[in-house]
Amino acid sequence: MNANVLVLEGVGKSFREYPSQILRFATWAGISVRNVQEHWVLRNISFRLGRGEAVGIVGQNGAGKSTLLKLITGTLRQTTGSLTVNGRISAILELGMGFNPDLTGRQNVMHTAGLMGFSQADIERAIPDIEAFAEIGEYFDEPVRTYSSGMQMRVAFSVATAFRPEVLIVDEALSVGDAYFQHKSMGRIREFRRQGTTLLIVSHDRTAIQALCDRAILLDKGEMRMDGDPHTVMDYYNAMIAERENTAISSVKLESGKVQTTSGTGEAVVEKVGIYNAAGEPVEFINVGEPAELRIQVKAHTDIPRLVLGYLIKDRLGQDVFGTNTHHTGQALEQVRAGQVINYSIRFSTNMGAGAYSVSTALVSTDTHLVNNYEWRDLALVFTVMNVDRAYFVGSNWMPPSIAIDQS
Repeated sequence: MNANVLVLEGVGKSFREYPSQILRFATWAGISVRNVQEHWVLRNISFRLGRGEAVGIVGQNGAGKSTLLKLITGTLRQTTGSLTVNGRISAILELGMGFNPDLTGRQNVMHTAGLMGFSQADIERAIPDIEAFAEIGEYFDEPVRTYSSGMQMRVAFSVATAFRPEVLIVDEALSVGDAYFQHKSMGRIREFRRQGTTLLIVSHDRTAIQALCDRAILLDKGEMRMDGDPHTVMDYYNAMIAERENTAISSVKLESGKVQTTSGTGEAVVEKVGIYNAAGEPVEFINVGEPAELRIQVKAHTDIPRLVLGYLIKDRLGQDVFGTNTHHTGQALEQVRAGQVINYSIRFSTNMGAGAYSVSTALVSTDTHLVNNYEWRDLALVFTVMNVDRAYFVGSNWMPPSIAIDQS
């Protein structure tokens, strides 16, 4: 079993608000002060990170994510519990990492690496690689105030990862980089993981969490709501975002072992979901490129002014393959009556790679589930695409080519 590089046990953090600064100073002298308000931003956080493990931290704004990262990096000290770090932590928590705008990129790199604890000799040896990885050319010797946000991110990431850490923490700041540098950064992160670095990533990006992480931890109002499979956690997080006072969230473990999350008011619900072949027969397996029909039966339990059906197909890793809804196709239903049953027939070609896929359904009033979420259901259906008679290929899409070869 991997040794733990990070252990949190019952960690909590509170901030105190004093009526005045004088009374704050009085408490330092041991004088009891009344009317002190204590605000807890984290309570009873416990988890362990193994060597080489990748864990995502998700949660809505104000959930306590930033405070948790500051505790782990030592910027703040916990009020309760214990926190143990075995190894060096490198973190990118904010754009620029505290760069001095009047210093050049090179000067900021030397200063930042020094604060990270590296010797002058180590820094001088690493500077050429940092400059090369950042790829900002002559700007490396220009003041940081002349940089774009993407250029700052390039330099910040390059210096933070110039020396492989035991734990690498990446916050949302990485998302400001351009697509090329994001791919380049992900390549370095994956290489670090292969070498044993533990990754802690904070992001609202479902794709990033599910592609990079072994586990995901969901924070809600300063407490841990879930710690588990990224797909399950992100499904629950998605349902939480849509939660309203009259909205319920439920999780059910299916026979396959996967957890199905359903949320919504229940004013309309999906009663049946099935996938059928070209002959109209219900199937669980379908050949690559074959025509398929997704049938969804919906029942309204109250009068609904406007009803939109959405569906989303995901691969086995939970990555989105294709999704749309009847708002975008111009087929939203108006004035649906209570008790009415609607049958949807969705035909498409399974131009997909071999593997297992799932279907999520959404019943809403507009193009998003954030307005009226009647029902959102993950894992409403699972089916498998098989390559029965197509030429061998790899990837998530079936895009049969026509290849011309000219040897003249």
